[in-house]
Amino acid sequence: MAIRERLSGNEAVATAMKQINPDTVAAYPITPSTEVPQYFSNFVANGEVDTEFIAVESEHSAMSACIGASAAGGRVMSATSSQGLAYMFEMLYIAAGMRLPITLICGNRALSAPLNIHNDHSDSMGVRDAGFIQLYCENNQEAYDNTIMAVKIAEKASIPVMVCYDGFITSHSVENIMLLETEEVQKFVGKRTPLQYLLDDERNISMGPMDLQKYYFEHRKQLADAMRGAKDIIKEVSDEFYKLTGRKYDLYEEYMMDDAEIGIVVLNSTAGTTKDAVDKLRASGVKAGMVKPRAFRPLPYDELPERLKNLKALAILDKCDSVNGYAAPLFMELTSAMYSKKVMVPTLNYIYGLGGVDVKVDDILSVYNKLEEVAKTGTVDKTTYYLGMEN
Repeated sequence: MAIRERLSGNEAVATAMKQINPDTVAAYPITPSTEVPQYFSNFVANGEVDTEFIAVESEHSAMSACIGASAAGGRVMSATSSQGLAYMFEMLYIAAGMRLPITLICGNRALSAPLNIHNDHSDSMGVRDAGFIQLYCENNQEAYDNTIMAVKIAEKASIPVMVCYDGFITSHSVENIMLLETEEVQKFVGKRTPLQYLLDDERNISMGPMDLQKYYFEHRKQLADAMRGAKDIIKEVSDEFYKLTGRKYDLYEEYMMDDAEIGIVVLNSTAGTTKDAVDKLRASGVKAGMVKPRAFRPLPYDELPERLKNLKALAILDKCDSVNGYAAPLFMELTSAMYSKKVMVPTLNYIYGLGGVDVKVDDILSVYNKLEEVAKTGTVDKTTYYLGMEN
């Protein structure tokens, strides 16, 4: 039976973690994800979970502890943001390379310098090639749901999963949310049954040893193959979740795309703002649409170009900048996939909201206005724009 509640995004995620009741949580506080381990440590202190909570001295240590606990056979979770995620960088690669199904919560926040505690996607995009599955969440409900699904996805794929949602915008805003009964969550995730683990006294194994050239190459390809195969696992787990809750998830969500002539691709909470803009445009007869990727790793490189191919003009919005002299990550990867599939739609990249700059419906409408111009001419005079700033 569903439970109606009002929770912030951080509370919702911590509640999901409580219901999952992992074996180990190791974390170090950093804004805006601090509340996740803070709330969870209360559950531990109150005896509401059986979890071993490890208060470590740094984020590097947090992921190190998670790696050890997961290698020992435990179900393991953590949370971080921004500089904390950057400090984990070395250990993220080790967690993925060892194929450990750790669930990591990321309350997206800008990276220094200059120092900024507000939201953009610089942190998770900065570690996009570490080998973690990445799921992005529009709102509190999605953050709660994806946290539950992430555990099952990680253990089926033998790849760690990062659940990303916008710092302060989602993490601290209170919204209505539907919770599952704890018994339903625990039945859904089941018990972790690793094929091999360090504490198995019947099978001696070594994890993370020295790997020379040929074997290292082979193991990295195995990880890449597993990431490709994770698309099917994400869809399978999402279908199971739909049967349980009636809430439908896929690799991406589309909004008003069936007859759309102009469209935007955007991650996380800005998708909600974009839907409002689409509604306004539709009311005035403009055929606008939107696509919101849920999975950025693995990228739905087959599916997304297929959904975009009938557009006359497209804008891909990035809440970070690769600082590469050209464009940002979502744009570069998606346009590469489009090119490979021979989908040739005039496409712009808009970099927006860095350091938490507010993006309103009127800002999104200005992007659609530009797309209307591009759709009429079929030409792109410039690829990259910085939304709300002089270009």
